[in-house]
Amino acid sequence: MKIGLVAHDGKKKLMQNFCIAYRVILSKHVICATGTTGRLIEEATGLTVHKYLSGHLGGEQQMAAQVEHGELDLVIFLRDPDNKHPHETDLKSVIRLCDLYNIPLATNLASAEVLLLALDQNEKEMERF
Repeated sequence: MKIGLVAHDGKKKLMQNFCIAYRVILSKHVICATGTTGRLIEEATGLTVHKYLSGHLGGEQQMAAQVEHGELDLVIFLRDPDNKHPHETDLKSVIRLCDLYNIPLATNLASAEVLLLALDQNEKEMERF
């Protein structure tokens, strides 16, 4: 599966820690992320991450296009709802397109964990057949 990762500035450390904790599961998939988030994930985990541009330079637009073209299977977007973001429209576009195209979307740590654990469980069950 192809998994998209994006995190607001206030959630980047949380994304790094999440990826460290779920490194084994993530390593079985293609990981895509906005520029800075992707670089931080690579540094923290050693995982290979396909990096888009940084979010404010169009990375969220690139991710939205991949969602729209069916090229992402799951998106984890750790949002910081308490802070205003100058490129909020692009971020909302990713969320809207995930809803429109029925792409699983996690916007907080709890839902991200549920999605990755379900993905891992499903793969383990498929291996038995």
